[in-house]
Amino acid sequence: MRFWLMAGALALALVAGSATAQQAPVAAGPRLDPKDTGALRRVSAEVLFWSQAQRDKNFPAMETIFPSHVVKAGRKVRALPQGKPLGVPDADVDAFIAAQNVAGILVLQDGRVRLERYARGYGPEGRYTSFSVAKSFTSTLVGAAIEDGYIKSTEEPVTKYIPELKGSGYDGVTIAQLLTMTSGVKWNEDYTDPKSDVARMFLEPTPAGEDPTVAYMRKLPSEAKPGTRWVYKTGETNLIGILVIRATGKPLANYLSEKVWKRFGMERDAFWSINPAGNEVSGCCLSISLRDYARMGQFVLEGGKGVVPPGWFGLATASHADIGLPGSGYGYQWWTYPEGRFGARGIFGQSVTIDPKRHMVVAISGAWPKATDPELSKARMAFLEKLFAAGE
Repeated sequence: MRFWLMAGALALALVAGSATAQQAPVAAGPRLDPKDTGALRRVSAEVLFWSQAQRDKNFPAMETIFPSHVVKAGRKVRALPQGKPLGVPDADVDAFIAAQNVAGILVLQDGRVRLERYARGYGPEGRYTSFSVAKSFTSTLVGAAIEDGYIKSTEEPVTKYIPELKGSGYDGVTIAQLLTMTSGVKWNEDYTDPKSDVARMFLEPTPAGEDPTVAYMRKLPSEAKPGTRWVYKTGETNLIGILVIRATGKPLANYLSEKVWKRFGMERDAFWSINPAGNEVSGCCLSISLRDYARMGQFVLEGGKGVVPPGWFGLATASHADIGLPGSGYGYQWWTYPEGRFGARGIFGQSVTIDPKRHMVVAISGAWPKATDPELSKARMAFLEKLFAAGE
């Protein structure tokens, strides 16, 4: 089930719609026509079943396959100075890279590079897909919209910004409950089930002029009191993107460029895949360089001063929902771990993990042979523990 919970993010989001923004985004030349929903469905579904050779080739080049908007970097780049090499034997790093099909791993401590390695034809000049790591980026834009006054509070009702949801299961649901996926709205994300919400959302026609995500999700009933039950819902992450676009009047790519990429000194342009409505897929599908994934972790670690409200990341990365795993939980689109750690993660081995106590950020891009795998996850966590211990 977890495979399809996570993997559904890409396929669902690529065919979901969102609101039309008032500001024209910076566009990258489309490869697939975003209006060709049949082709998008076919190719996005095929992503889950690419061969290892296809994953190695395509994960660093998704913007050449899917239509995208550009997240423009600024002229001033934040330096990542070299630090003292982390005391982890090269043989251990090599073994981890080989076992996990890692394309790149970078460890920052106090903003300095203590480990940086590439493999599988990837390098510092490239970009790599995020999959659901993007959810944490979208959450950050909610914080930015609050700081800018576009959104008053996470306690506001979702229906204030998406009024089409009035009279649906989202009545009384707050932005915070959308962020934590605790709306109480009934949802089935089993992608193997043709009657699941994910599958039906693809198939059901959308009335002319209506947003496909909103049109479908407003039909869903409530099954629990808001705030009482966590259920992973990619559709709700897509709603967060719609909410930010409507509140700010800006495409997500432009807003991310304005608030983070240019201000924090990201090194390279990023690409955010768009859906048939021409809006960014807020639940997945960013393509970012390894160093900029690490810079994003550093941005969060430093608190995002001036971009998000004071204390935002402390709130966003706290555990707000019980996910059924001891010591772990879910925040505002961030996964929470033992010892105060937290992170963003996506299928096929993507992750950004942050240890505030040690001032460390670990960014990993890769191409697991499976979308998710308990043994690979366990081995990755064990290696992360080794890296954090070396940072003592």
